[in-house]
Amino acid sequence: MNNYDVIVVGAGHAGSEAAAVAANRGSRVLLITMDMSKIAQMSCNPAIGGIAKGQIVREIDALGGYTGIVTDKTTIQFRMLNKSKGPAMWSPRAQCDRMAFSALWREILEGIPKLDFWQGSVVSLLMDGDKLRGVKTDLGNEFFAPSVVLTAGTFLNGLIYVGRNKVAGGRISEPSSYGLTEQLVGLGFETARMKTGTPPRIDGRSVDFAKLTEQKGDEQPEAFSFSTPENRPLKQLSCYIAYTNLDVHDSLRETFADSPLFNGTIKSVGPRYCPSIEDKIVTFSGKDSHQLFLEPEGVSTVEYYLNGFSSSLPLESQYAALRKIEGFEKVKIFRPGYAIEYDYFAPTQLYHTLETKSIRGLFFAGQINGTTGYEEAAAQGLMSGINAHSLAHDLPTFTLMRDEAYIGVLIDDLVTKGVDEPYRMFTSRAEFRILLRQDNADERLSPHAYKLGLLSDGAFQIFQLKYRLVNQILAYLRDEKISPAIANPLLRASQTSPIVQSVRLNRLLLRPQVSIFDLRKYVSFFDKFLSELAGLSNSILQIVEIRVKYSGYIDRERSLAEKLQRLEYVKIPSGFDYEKTVGLSTEARQKLLFVLPQTIGQASRIVGVSPSDINILLLQLGR
Repeated sequence: MNNYDVIVVGAGHAGSEAAAVAANRGSRVLLITMDMSKIAQMSCNPAIGGIAKGQIVREIDALGGYTGIVTDKTTIQFRMLNKSKGPAMWSPRAQCDRMAFSALWREILEGIPKLDFWQGSVVSLLMDGDKLRGVKTDLGNEFFAPSVVLTAGTFLNGLIYVGRNKVAGGRISEPSSYGLTEQLVGLGFETARMKTGTPPRIDGRSVDFAKLTEQKGDEQPEAFSFSTPENRPLKQLSCYIAYTNLDVHDSLRETFADSPLFNGTIKSVGPRYCPSIEDKIVTFSGKDSHQLFLEPEGVSTVEYYLNGFSSSLPLESQYAALRKIEGFEKVKIFRPGYAIEYDYFAPTQLYHTLETKSIRGLFFAGQINGTTGYEEAAAQGLMSGINAHSLAHDLPTFTLMRDEAYIGVLIDDLVTKGVDEPYRMFTSRAEFRILLRQDNADERLSPHAYKLGLLSDGAFQIFQLKYRLVNQILAYLRDEKISPAIANPLLRASQTSPIVQSVRLNRLLLRPQVSIFDLRKYVSFFDKFLSELAGLSNSILQIVEIRVKYSGYIDRERSLAEKLQRLEYVKIPSGFDYEKTVGLSTEARQKLLFVLPQTIGQASRIVGVSPSDINILLLQLGR
């Protein structure tokens, strides 16, 4: 009963994906959580996706994870962000029903045959010398496995702050976790503290929505999962935009002395890109207002999330300021905003598999690695679960390169560069954005999922059919010509110059004013060709259009990626002696000894390691 292949500690977004993927690969898995009613809880905003995060969710889906599927089934509003920009920047985002999201995750996990559950708090690892044996809970229960995945979120020695009030907790009204940090430090791990925060939850019955700006979802909502049918019926709820004003700012300033962020109570680092409202007022002191988003928490609740008003000020201060916002004059709240401080471990102590370097079989995933965000956590959980199963069954490890996935960028950034603030994924962190689009995540990663046993034969055949159709249409566009008589009505309607002689269809589609859907509408022989293709969908046509319009950029990035990838195949032997390597700068030697990169490519991305240091290493390795 107490013996497993993989034990996952924590059932947040990281733990849920880790447990699911390890069990789906065939491991006997135990998922331990302090509260089984809060599996995959949306602790902060009730939304999945966004800039770069949406790409990660589609990658998780392509690799056999569940975040995209759960999101699609609980979506209450969908928007594709950045549609005015190029396709590398398009990012799906969905508001979700927070309670339905957690309930569906639990239903899915309970339906996986080899996955067991235990409600309790893990207080220590079971060690036999330097060998990991399993875990021990607060009630003295011992469970054994060769692989353990820690996904502790914000619970390790968590402290919650509202003004000068401080209580222990991993989330509001939920206890902290004790014992693991102290044991890991004793085993030689480096730890530090980070901070995050959340805004007050609003009673929608007390808001005058007529004074706010309504923000509706897309007219034709898309989906995250490649298995979700297109054009699915979706009843969408609106979000609303509000603004702070100078009266709000003045009201908040009156109690800054009670803010743990400003009075020295909290010394840890918070997310720079998602600051509290008090931070915004100080940092952007010249701004008269800040934009806020009022987001519904579900279809059967009046609770709303006030995005942009994260705060740790006293409850009275939050109330006074909120009531000065237009539309919030009579506002009531369900709970105040608060800050939370917690332990994390420097992710440079991990391999790219997310296994720790010092304890074989121990994996870290999620906020324990200094990241923030459901999507970043879920991605790490998926990768750690894949590799925890591999270790338990003596199978090859699985990692992703920076040109293969945003997940590869995320993990490489963590283990190579470390973190000095909560890490959040942005499109700017990826060198190959045009290759790592949200629309082609399945093309990049589904073959991996199939080899790992995470994609069924039937699903893989559907994937193969999809890209056979893409290539078939691309070949048709390259081969077929169109005459001026047929093309020019389309070109005039698209307000672009006419042609004087026949051209191939793909040349016409290169024009930014012409879409593939326009081409189908105006060119009857092209429409006839498409109509004869079984399994054709709008998403396939969109992929074809992107391939044609951005072919030059795609080819250029792929060529650059192939050149840089050569360094990834130059392995640095385990135990390489940097101390005796003549010519390395002192900083490079220190950083290389700390990170212990496994390849020259990884070494080249370490801050403080120069191109000349890389050349010295290449010479030492005989290259």
